[in-house]
Amino acid sequence: MIDDYAPPAERRRLARLFGDLVAGAGALAMDVLARPQIASRLKDDHSPVTEADQRVEEYLLAALARALPGLAAVAEESAARGTSAAHGGVFLLVDPIDGTREFLARSSEFTINVALIVDGAPAAGAVAAPAQGRVWFAGADSFVADAAPGGRLPAPQDWRLLRTRKAPEDGLTALVSKSHLDAETAAYVARLPVAARMSVGSSLKFCALAEGTADVYPRFGPTMEWDTAAGDAILRVAGGVTLDPAGAPLLYNKAAAKYRNGPFISWGDPAVATLY
Repeated sequence: MIDDYAPPAERRRLARLFGDLVAGAGALAMDVLARPQIASRLKDDHSPVTEADQRVEEYLLAALARALPGLAAVAEESAARGTSAAHGGVFLLVDPIDGTREFLARSSEFTINVALIVDGAPAAGAVAAPAQGRVWFAGADSFVADAAPGGRLPAPQDWRLLRTRKAPEDGLTALVSKSHLDAETAAYVARLPVAARMSVGSSLKFCALAEGTADVYPRFGPTMEWDTAAGDAILRVAGGVTLDPAGAPLLYNKAAAKYRNGPFISWGDPAVATLY
């Protein structure tokens, strides 16, 4: 089954499928966002969840089941309820609203994420920022395009190819979490030759690296695989890397750890990743 997803043509097909689906799901998120009051509750891990999380996840899981029958999906809210499907080395990861705190604050920095994991690595993925009207997606190549919430990706001539940039000699631009900056991450950033630091919400940090507008995103605080997989796919295909502190690629399919990531550092320029 792993070989089924190796051909570039298949990964391009999946990238476009995922891009269309996350763009379409954006209308559900924006409908909830437009309400005068956004109801939320805390899950067992003390993270917030809203109706948008539930509605977007239901939409995506149903659409993925139709488009890719037989391919298991692990999704954030289903996993929180203990109902994740069994799977092998090929499966989907779904984060219906990444950056729920940003969503509740009515910030535009929340995203909708779908990724394909193959043999421990993200092979294709899509990230939608509905409030910004943009979608990033990757399979054989990484792209960004404008797409209205509830719509689809535009024609390929309106996609912009993404490549990471070489690390600037006059200092790095570092990205940190807007809502989850911890002391260890701050200390790591302080050791780098940083010329600028930006606080950005959700998986948009991976997208900024892929677009070549930033250079490094360290994260030592807790994350889950569905938080990172889609953005990580876009970054890796665009030329970047996501490494653990020992310098190995961040691995996925950590079911025994309930899909919890360890610390990682994402780099736009792999050549400088080993220097720090």
